Amino acid sequence: MGICSYFIYLTLLGIIAQKLATILAILIAVVIYALAIIALKVFSKEEILLMPYGQKICKVLEKLKIY
Repeated sequence: MGICSYFIYLTLLGIIAQKLATILAILIAVVIYALAIIALKVFSKEEILLMPYGQKICKVLEKLKIY
């Protein structure tokens, strides 16, 4: 995730301002982190249900046939 965000930052730095490139690189890193957690199935279904909006998240993951 860190390497991806660094290269995204370097790519965006040539296109947009430094502060905006930093913010976008951080946001993209958060998305990559969330996708990695889902892909690696770090949380069990019961743990997801304990989270805020866990039932909605579980329904989406079940529709995508991930859990």
